[in-house]
Amino acid sequence: MTIVQAAPADLETLAGLFDAYRVFYERVSDPDAARNYLHDRLTRDEATVFLALQENEALGFALCYCTFSSVALKPLVILNDLYTTPEARGRGVATALIARCADFARSHGAEILRLRTARDNRSAQAVYERVGFVRDEVFFTYDLKL
Repeated sequence: MTIVQAAPADLETLAGLFDAYRVFYERVSDPDAARNYLHDRLTRDEATVFLALQENEALGFALCYCTFSSVALKPLVILNDLYTTPEARGRGVATALIARCADFARSHGAEILRLRTARDNRSAQAVYERVGFVRDEVFFTYDLKL
């Protein structure tokens, strides 16, 4: 398995994975919207996407956003989206993608790689905890719907 940084040339492959990811979170399938969203993030250099491949088969992806921690006075990387195909689960794909994201975060001077996941996504939580993520017990996340 190889982990590569995705480029706009990978949009067709990524769009299918990204659409499946959104469907997993109970969104309506919309491959065109997925493709357009990823196109904009990649061409505007607003996100970094890593793609897991084995013999040209796409196994999953991870999408990171770079931001900053005002308290730490350092860069912060958010692992915003992580998805592996059902067939790839249990094969170390998520772990490899997370490791690549951690390397990326370190290379950008970040001290923290942050993510959030659904409370009922126990399998993802197990992976995150196994690779060293610690659940935040100090801060709450609030969203303001606009």
